[in-house]
Amino acid sequence: MKELRSQEVRKIAPEMDPLRLGMGWRVEDLSKPQIIVESTFGQSHPGSAHLLKLSELTCEEINKRGGKAAMYFATDICDGMAQGHDGINYSLASRDTIADLIEIHANATTFDAGVFISSCDKSVPAQLMAIGRLDIPSIMITGGVMDAGPDLLTLEQIGKYSAMYERGEITQEKLTYYKHHACPSCGACSFLGTASTMQILSEALGLMLPGTALLPATSEALLEAAKEAGKQAAALALTDLTARKLVTKESFENAIMVHAAISGSTNAIIHMPAIAREFGIDIDADFFDKMHRNAHYLLDIRPSGRWPAEYFHYAGGVPRIMEEIKSMLHLDVLTVTGKSLGENLEELKRGGYYEACDLLLEKTGLKRTDIIRSFDKPIGTDGTIAVLRGNIAPEGSVVKHSAVPKEMHKATLRARPFDSEESAISAILTGKINKGDAVIIRYEGPKGSGMPEMFYTTEAISSDAELSASIALLTDGRFSGASKGPAIGHISPEAATGGPIALIEEGDMIEIDIANRILRLCGINGEHKTEEEIEAILAERKKRWKPRENRYTRGVLKLYTENAASPMKGGYTD
Repeated sequence: MKELRSQEVRKIAPEMDPLRLGMGWRVEDLSKPQIIVESTFGQSHPGSAHLLKLSELTCEEINKRGGKAAMYFATDICDGMAQGHDGINYSLASRDTIADLIEIHANATTFDAGVFISSCDKSVPAQLMAIGRLDIPSIMITGGVMDAGPDLLTLEQIGKYSAMYERGEITQEKLTYYKHHACPSCGACSFLGTASTMQILSEALGLMLPGTALLPATSEALLEAAKEAGKQAAALALTDLTARKLVTKESFENAIMVHAAISGSTNAIIHMPAIAREFGIDIDADFFDKMHRNAHYLLDIRPSGRWPAEYFHYAGGVPRIMEEIKSMLHLDVLTVTGKSLGENLEELKRGGYYEACDLLLEKTGLKRTDIIRSFDKPIGTDGTIAVLRGNIAPEGSVVKHSAVPKEMHKATLRARPFDSEESAISAILTGKINKGDAVIIRYEGPKGSGMPEMFYTTEAISSDAELSASIALLTDGRFSGASKGPAIGHISPEAATGGPIALIEEGDMIEIDIANRILRLCGINGEHKTEEEIEAILAERKKRWKPRENRYTRGVLKLYTENAASPMKGGYTD
C-alpha cells in the first residue's frame, strides 16, 4: 500500500491527533485513510438544501470500508435568488471563492482522497476547479435535478411569464400561480441550464460513476449513487489515481462533444477553460467552436427543446448520449472507476442500466428518441455554440446559435447602446426597442461589474415573438443557461478595459453573420463603411474614451473585478 499523505503529515504535526480525538474520533481512526467529503450543503436554495443526506450516506460508506470521512461545507448561492438586484454580481466571483475555500480545507489538514458533492451553476465548476488544483484521488456526486411542476412547468419559464405580466398579457394571479409551482422539489432546476450542463460534463470528464449525473433528486437512485461513491472513494484513497492522472486533454474533448450533443449552456465556455487551467490543460473558447462544428446535437430538453430535464435520465442520461456519439469520443480515457470509458459503457449495457431507465420512461408516454435523438437523426449537425469575432469582439464572443431564430443568423442591425442591464430592460419593456435594433449592454463584464447574467433581458426579448425574430442582444456580460433567443455574450475585450464595445454609438450599424463567425461594426448612421474607415473611427473614439472608476471599493467584488481574466479565457481570478 502507498504511504498515505495524511500519515506523513501526522508524523510532523503532533497536535493533529489530540485535536481529532477532541471532536469524537477514536484512536483507531487516526491511522485510516483520511477522506474529505466536501459539499455545498446549506439552506441556500433547492440545489444544495438536500445535500447533507448525500454527505452523510457517503461518509457512512467510507467509514464502513476502512476509511475515515470528514465533512466540510462551502455553501453556494443561487443565481435565481440573486436575479433582479445587485446580488447577481457575486455569482461568477462565488465560483472562484468556493474553489479557494475548498483548497484551504483540503490542504490545511491534508487528505488522501476527496468526495465532492454539489448541484448548481457555480458550485459544480468550483469543485471541478478545486479537484484539479488539489490533485488527490477524487470523485464527484451531483445532487440531481428537481421534478417539473404541474403541466411540466419549470423555473426558466418564470422569466417569460414575468415579462408577459409586465406587458399586461397575464394577470398577477396567474403569475403568482406559476411562481408557487415552478420548484416542487430539491435539485437543480429542471431545464438544461448551467447547473444541469455542468453536472453532465462532470460525468463526461470521467469524475463521476457512470450514469449518476442529473439523476432525479427525489429518487432512491441518487441515494445509492452517494453510497457507491463513498465505496469507490475508500478504494481510491489507497491508489495513486490522482485527478490530473485521470483527467486529460482527451477527457475535455469528450466533455465538449457531449456539450455539443446536449446543447449545453454557454456558461460552460467560461467554466471549462477555468477548470482545464487547474488541471494544467489549455482549453479556450476557440477550441469549443472548433469541436462544435459538425457535431451532432441530439437532446430535446428545455430551454432549447420541449421536455423538462428530469426526462434526461429516463432516456438513458450521459451514457446514452455517449453511446450515440461514440464514434466521436476517446473511449480509451481513464475514469474514476479505474476503467476506461469504453469499458464503463459496456458494463452498463450488461448490467441492465438501460432497462431500468426504460421503466422510468414508460410513465411519460414518450419514446427514448423523443428525448435523445439517434446519431443519424439529429436535431442539428453543426453543434450549438459559435465563437464570433470582428472589430467589436477582436478576442471573441459567444452565441448559442441553436437557440437563435434563423432570421437573425445573418443580419445588419442598428446599435442601441446601454451602460447597464437595468436601462436596457426598461427600454425593452416600455416599447422603446424596435425591429432592427441591436441592444448593446456593456460594462457588465468581469472587470465591469463581475459579469452578471442578462437573464431578465433575454427573457423579455424571447417572450416577444416579434422582437425575438428581429433584434439582437450584444453584451460583455453573460447569460443564464436558461436563456434563449438572439443573444451574443462574453464580448471581449470588455467595455471596462476600453474594448470596442465601449465605443459603439447610437445608430451604428452592426453586422451579425453566425455561419461565417462574424460580429462587427460595419457602418455609421445607416451608411456602410470600409474596414479601414471603421478602424479609423474606432481609433478616434478611443482617444475620447475614459475608463470608469471601479464601482467596488472593498470586499470580494473589488478583488474579483481587479483581477479577473477575460471571459474568453475563463473569467478566473488571475
